[in-house]
Amino acid sequence: MPHDGQDLSLNDAQTVVLPDLLNLTAAAVPPVEAVLEKAVAILKTQLAVDGRISGALVEEHQTASHGLAWLATYAQSLRQMQKWAETLQADGKFGEVEQLIHQIAFGEYLWQLYGGIPMSQGEILRLQDIGLSQDDQRGLMTPEIQTLTRSGNTQAARTRLVELMQERAAEITVGATGLDDELEMIREQFRRFSVDKVEPHAHEWHLKDELIPMEIIEELAEMGVFGLTIPEEYGGFGLSKASMCVVSEELSRGYIGVGSLGTRSEIAAELIICGGTEEQKQKWLPRLASAETLPTAVFTEPNTGSDLGALRTRAVQDENGDWKVTGNKTWITHAARTHVMTLLARTKPDTTDHRGLSMFLAEKTPGTDEAPFPTEGMTGGEIEVLGYRGMKEYELAFDNFHVKGENLLGGEEGKGFKQLMETFESARIQTAARAIGVAQSALDVSMQYAIDRKQFGKSLINFPRVSGKLAMMAVEIMVARQLTYFSAFEKDEGRRCDVEAGMAKLLGARVAWAAADNGLQIHGGNGFALEYGISRILCDARILNIFEGAAEIQAQVIARRLLG
Repeated sequence: MPHDGQDLSLNDAQTVVLPDLLNLTAAAVPPVEAVLEKAVAILKTQLAVDGRISGALVEEHQTASHGLAWLATYAQSLRQMQKWAETLQADGKFGEVEQLIHQIAFGEYLWQLYGGIPMSQGEILRLQDIGLSQDDQRGLMTPEIQTLTRSGNTQAARTRLVELMQERAAEITVGATGLDDELEMIREQFRRFSVDKVEPHAHEWHLKDELIPMEIIEELAEMGVFGLTIPEEYGGFGLSKASMCVVSEELSRGYIGVGSLGTRSEIAAELIICGGTEEQKQKWLPRLASAETLPTAVFTEPNTGSDLGALRTRAVQDENGDWKVTGNKTWITHAARTHVMTLLARTKPDTTDHRGLSMFLAEKTPGTDEAPFPTEGMTGGEIEVLGYRGMKEYELAFDNFHVKGENLLGGEEGKGFKQLMETFESARIQTAARAIGVAQSALDVSMQYAIDRKQFGKSLINFPRVSGKLAMMAVEIMVARQLTYFSAFEKDEGRRCDVEAGMAKLLGARVAWAAADNGLQIHGGNGFALEYGISRILCDARILNIFEGAAEIQAQVIARRLLG
């Protein structure tokens, strides 16, 4: 970035942490927000027809519109990191580790804003792609931003952070999270469970493509995982979405499959809480909370993917008021041994869009290894996958499958898509939390390997490019974590947070993949061997950019909301 102002930094030899750091970073946020506002204004003009944003133009100019989503995600990330740092400072917890994380995060993300944001490995978004001129971008040349970009993310800062990470290896997270004591107690409880019951077996479950043992599910049920956010009057604990984030994060750190078990029940319960009748709530929520009933989500079809409005599976009502379902579904997680399917089907045959879809609580008999789908009217087969194996993926076929009339969610046809949309915020917050856990797992195994592995007479961790990778993992994990917690807090306060949840998933998935990929690089050839856990973590990380809305879909949704 061209030097256009006063140098506010000190030489690296004098200090690693920048002096007056919080004031520097506080001053860096408004210019970023100003650039974002300018970008929104430009695209509102370019992508509008007759004063309204055109979906066709948004699609035609995807690089610009999706780039806007990434620009907004970076702006929100820096905003939340600043809030995190100021909160820790006020609580006397803004120590050297936290200062280095904060400094490196701002130094790197500000540089990427100016030089190019990686939307994927081969797609770099530059501000000019959104229509911003050099004059528009000059707002990023303040003295504070120049100091942070030049002296924030230095090799000295990264090396020092990793030195401190080794000294404080017993701590659960790299740096204070900023959460309250109750949430940190929950974290500690589930971290212990992961270390004792999950991590020793996760790789074997993966390599053998085994279902997570029922004993694990039963223990998680006893710990309250499946009813964590279900209201107390329906048998749950009535805790916050933030608490579910912490639980999913630490369980996914052990194994993403285990971390996703709670998400199954979380989303099924959300559907019923938001869209169910009182009778349905009374019947199903206590069963979900206790894990007496295990749910699976049955939405996607072979030819629709993200275009759920085009679903073709149909449900026809019979003379008794019950329903017969016929059609095909795919990518159904944990389908075999579950008890109920939240099943989306078309009940209005003369429709071709989302308005004809209805949601059902379709009961089924749990299967066995020998007979995975014993219920009459449904068959299925396993889809072999790279990772995310602990619950298995299936293709399902329904042929006059019977659903009780009372199990139409909400008792009303044509509401299925709307009911599903109401769960997207929670689902994406949960996916972001799982992504943090997977990224943290990559950091855990890679740092230990870098300490243990000796090359050229010293540990790998003593080579700057190795320690630099580990440092950036820790930094980006904290950025994604703060963005995810922010979206969860917004949800807990009852505020619309589809944009925030989408941002958290968008960034979290990228961070998890980068951490796993860099972790494998640290392992070298051994990382390519199936016996090493990082090979599983890499496969598990890759799905995060696809399910619960692919990265491109997330960016599209965020952009449309930003543009109004």
